[in-house]
Parts: sequence; structure tokens; C-alpha cells
Amino acid sequence: MKRSIITIDEAKCTGCGLCIPGCPEGAIQIIDGKARLVSDLMCDGLGACLGTCPEDAITVEEHGIAVPAPEQHAPAAPTGRSELTHWPVQMHLIAPGAPHFRGSDLVLAADCVAYALGDFHSGYLKGKTLAIACPKLDEGQEIYLDKLKSLIDDAKINTLTVMIMQVPCCRGLLALARGAAAQASRKVPVKCIVVSPRGEILTDEWVSR
Repeated sequence: MKRSIITIDEAKCTGCGLCIPGCPEGAIQIIDGKARLVSDLMCDGLGACLGTCPEDAITVEEHGIAVPAPEQHAPAAPTGRSELTHWPVQMHLIAPGAPHFRGSDLVLAADCVAYALGDFHSGYLKGKTLAIACPKLDEGQEIYLDKLKSLIDDAKINTLTVMIMQVPCCRGLLALARGAAAQASRKVPVKCIVVSPRGEILTDEWVSR
């Protein structure tokens, strides 16, 4: 299989560092005076950094990835269909300017929600875009605020649905979303869905319109 990642021409690179802020995944660093892709896995291949390089030293290329032959097992039982339409989904890794977010209905889910809610894909993700975060463990959440504001103002998302667990720390994710909505120049409806550890929907309500 193949995936797209960036390639940096070392001969052209002057080490100016302008590409670093343009990479929302943090996959580029200056090492020994040159920009380097420090992690293939972190690069989403969208090329948000391309327009920031004054030397045209960055290109997007397709690279082959070896996939081991699957082990032989008995046929698995049918499973529910995935409704995920894009990648990555972690808040530190998403690019608000990516085409799939434009005009979409965004689900901002706490990491644990999909594990507790059996019909997460069919009932809540279908036809929507996704971002996930943990308000208790994730560091650098000020970046989340900026990205959410950009999703509202620049990507012009239609709605923002925040899905959290029935634990006090999860409320931080709702506070983050409401803060971004309050600071954004556009108005966007915000819904909050609270899920119990047993997968029950405790509340499902619009908290701002």
C-alpha cells in the first residue's frame, strides 16, 4: 500500500524554519541547520507546510509501505461498518484547513466515548467529521482552542457536537468547545452529549445556538 508524506530537499533547504509553524502535526524540526521530517507517522501528507517554504524545498510524494501477509484465521463474524471518513483525528494532529472539515458537522469526542458507546459509528459519527481529545491527560490544550476557533471561523463548520463521559474531568472538553465558540467571530450551534460508562446516553442537548 502507499501513503503520501512530505520530502525535504536538503540541497535547497536553508534552515529558515518557516515550515515548522506550517506543520500542525509537529513532524518537522531544524536539525544541524536543515529542516528534517522527524517522524513519517506524524506526517499526514496534506502538505500544509508546502506554501511556507520560500525555496520550494518541500514536496509531497507517495511512499510504499510494506504490509505483512495476514495470518490465516477462521472467518470473522460480521462487524459494524466504520463511518470514519478522514485521518488523523487526534486534536494535536488534525489540520483545520483540511478539505474534509469545510462546512461539516464536527463531533469532538473524549477519547473514551467510542469505547463505551457501542453504536458510536452508526448513531453519532455517520455523515460527520471527527476530532478526539482527552481533557485530563492531553498537554498543550491552548492549541486545541486555536484549532477549534479556526474550524469555526475558517473551515466554517455547521455544528459542533461535544461527546463526553460522565466524569468530572470530561467537562473540560465542553468548556474548551464553549470557549472557542464564544471567542470565534462566527456563531455555531454547540451540542453536548454525556455518556455513562455503561454506554447509556444521559443527556443530549444543545448548550448554545
